[in-house]
Amino acid sequence: MPQSERWQTIGREILTAARTELYMHMPFLDLALSALTITDQDYDTATLATDARHLYFSGAWLAQQLEQARAQVNRAYLHTVFHCLLRHPAKTRGRDLPLWDLACDIAVESMLDALDYRCVQADKPSIRRQNAYRGLRQSMPVLTAEAIYRQFRRERLSAYDCATLARVFYIDDHSLWPASNEDEQDRQWQRTASQTQTAMETVFSNQSTGGEAVREQLAVAAQPTTDYRAFLRRFAALREEVAIDADAFDYGYYAYGLRHYGNLPLIEPLETREVRKIEDFVIAIDTSMSTSGELVRQFLSYTYSLLTDSESFFRHINLRILQCDDQLRSDKRITSARDLRAYMDRFELIGQSATDFRPVFEHVDKLVAEGAFHHLRGMIYFTDGLGIYPQKPPKYDAAFVMLEGDAHPENVPPWGIRAVLRENEIFAAQGG
Repeated sequence: MPQSERWQTIGREILTAARTELYMHMPFLDLALSALTITDQDYDTATLATDARHLYFSGAWLAQQLEQARAQVNRAYLHTVFHCLLRHPAKTRGRDLPLWDLACDIAVESMLDALDYRCVQADKPSIRRQNAYRGLRQSMPVLTAEAIYRQFRRERLSAYDCATLARVFYIDDHSLWPASNEDEQDRQWQRTASQTQTAMETVFSNQSTGGEAVREQLAVAAQPTTDYRAFLRRFAALREEVAIDADAFDYGYYAYGLRHYGNLPLIEPLETREVRKIEDFVIAIDTSMSTSGELVRQFLSYTYSLLTDSESFFRHINLRILQCDDQLRSDKRITSARDLRAYMDRFELIGQSATDFRPVFEHVDKLVAEGAFHHLRGMIYFTDGLGIYPQKPPKYDAAFVMLEGDAHPENVPPWGIRAVLRENEIFAAQGG
């Protein structure tokens, strides 16, 4: 048998044994563990790699890991499976790849380091790992890849620091990720994450094995995302606008009049038409420590592009943009798309304290009472979902918009509308 075929056979046997051992200890992961087809064809990797369908491997590398400790192989297998379970490959588009790869590896390794199972217990996490976890947990409740990525962008992590940290957390090859953005495959992994989360809730109901970190991240991965363009339409109001209504115009009668009476048409085109557009609207921004100016600016720019591209605004609008942490910090009135563009160009985040949603609702209620709006359809509150909510619902729709990976929609009261957006779509749309 050629040496290459021998390594292929050895590698496949090692991975099969690892999958079996992981299943024996963690049967709640059965769907995820069996979702990847083990193969060494069509892609050459120095470690492990996946396209969210197949698991590619290096037999020589696996043998080396097995020689050091069997748990090393188990961890590597589970590391790659966790990437898929958390849908990291499908979220690659539009991101800084080295930074995203690092964030994903840190998120997954933090889960593995928290699991209290002998089959994945390797050496105690190094001091550098522990320091990295400790520093990140000061600014986020759950170490998701999305939250870590945003934190690194906020800190403007240098290429040198990124490469240094990558050596601490690197396990598998992510080269196939950018080409693995298939919607159906992503939906399948989302369903698997949801089923795995349910299974874990049952298994861990009366025991503590470090699975909390896994469940927390799965809860985030299983959250459905929102079509933001369609979501904005629910805040549009029906109103007449000056324009020719082509649908209500009968060209037959019009042409008949021209033929028989010269230049005298029988029916004039209507000068107005009924349209659904956004007129009165409020955008509130959570300026607590959980957000950043860059992130808010991207969100506003994305919202602006959707509204202007789809002609969702009336010519004259009545938009209020509010900034609030634990108190109202800013109230800016916008009357046109041009005003909104100028506001975004000069935008500065004000606040950075704790989050209390109540001052915004109190302020908007006051504006409504004073007649500042003709017909307020609703408010969009850009936040992570953590904060103090009003006890009573407002008289208008209130939607809490959050970014996937750092969202807590479960905290939103029953009267609130929850919307979870994909951050990579926002940044990709803006070329970020």
